[in-house]
Amino acid sequence: MNESLPRPVPAAQTADDLGDFVSASPSSYHAVATAAQRLEKAGFSRLDEASAWALTPGTGNFVIRDGAIIAWINPTTAEAAPGFRVFGSHTDSPAFKLKPGPEYTAEGTRQVGVEIYGGPLLNSWLDRELAFAGRLSLADGRTVLAQTGPIARIPQLAIHLDRQVNEGLTLDKQRHTAPVIGLAELAEADIVELLAASAEVDPEQVAGHDVYTVPTQAPSRFGASEEFFASPRLDNLLSVHAGVTALANLDADGLEGIPLFAAFDHEEIGSNSRSGACGPFLADVTERIIASLLPNSTRSDYLASLAASVCVSSDAGHAAHPNYPERHDPHVRPHLGGGPLLKLNAQQRYATDAVGTAVWARACAAAGVEYQDFVSNNAMPCGSTIGPLTATRLGMTTVDVGPALYSMHSAREMVAISDVVALGAVAKTFLQGD
Repeated sequence: MNESLPRPVPAAQTADDLGDFVSASPSSYHAVATAAQRLEKAGFSRLDEASAWALTPGTGNFVIRDGAIIAWINPTTAEAAPGFRVFGSHTDSPAFKLKPGPEYTAEGTRQVGVEIYGGPLLNSWLDRELAFAGRLSLADGRTVLAQTGPIARIPQLAIHLDRQVNEGLTLDKQRHTAPVIGLAELAEADIVELLAASAEVDPEQVAGHDVYTVPTQAPSRFGASEEFFASPRLDNLLSVHAGVTALANLDADGLEGIPLFAAFDHEEIGSNSRSGACGPFLADVTERIIASLLPNSTRSDYLASLAASVCVSSDAGHAAHPNYPERHDPHVRPHLGGGPLLKLNAQQRYATDAVGTAVWARACAAAGVEYQDFVSNNAMPCGSTIGPLTATRLGMTTVDVGPALYSMHSAREMVAISDVVALGAVAKTFLQGD
């Protein structure tokens, strides 16, 4: 071996597996399908929300609601209502959503109308080859997944036509973000027909769609020692991957409570949906679990279970940026490679309190992982997560954590691979109850 060449970090396999997961999950609906496939391979069985549940002790189950999934392992014995150990995340990421009746022509090109979903870093989407992915709803009641190849691009105006662009780029969200998908004179199939073809369905049967833009550049390791990882949708598929992987590799014996993984949709737009954290999904599932495991249980037993539960809300956070140090708290400086973040906010934009901090500290110590505190600069607005929403709806002790990123909400985000490994280790330890 040439000693001058960079050596892959020992965690390269974990990073590559995360890359495979992200690539297979171009939309929240695909992410749920990918998670389900991995869980089924690990022996978990899918349940139907519209059917009665008869849970088997020591086995794993999952249920899907649109772009959200909840999975858990049933305890081998349950004489009293056990508490839940919830690892929460979300499946959606900022993007552009395809509008209805979207296609039109302009200046000899075919374009499609899109609507901004969430808060993408708009300039990062320019001059990238884009695919479209999501779900199609058919006239016969079926729903199918669809994904095109790299057919689109949002072209930026040349510097010759905007000499001041490097002094400040301003994008009109309606006029400047419409993707080009082809030449008008070569139109053979419109965007819905292309999506239908990818799903092998009749385009005449497509009654509706939830479809989003997808950057097509593959995830990759990089850096002088390949210590970094770049990918779309790390916010928050990195946490989804950590939760799915951890749950799938738990030992059903010796569990403390009921380990449960929850990945909600629509976090980037406020979580107000039937599959979002503000919706009833987690409450519905946890109540049905207790009712099935303890057929004679009461509402009081379920509330006691919630009171004994704890939720780790895992969502991406900010590492201190070397080129913009003034944007961060002057004294609390989390770095890439320093371990997962413990996210705190006095206004409860994060749900972490002293009790939740102790839960997280114990899990990290048991996993042999160092963690970092994160607080916002007082002059900067603080984002939020599913954590406060879950705490408000269900009353669980909740702690907000997550991996540290650069370029959050970019079309291509960046993380230290060691932090990917660390988050996965703590997720498993927490869910196991060690």
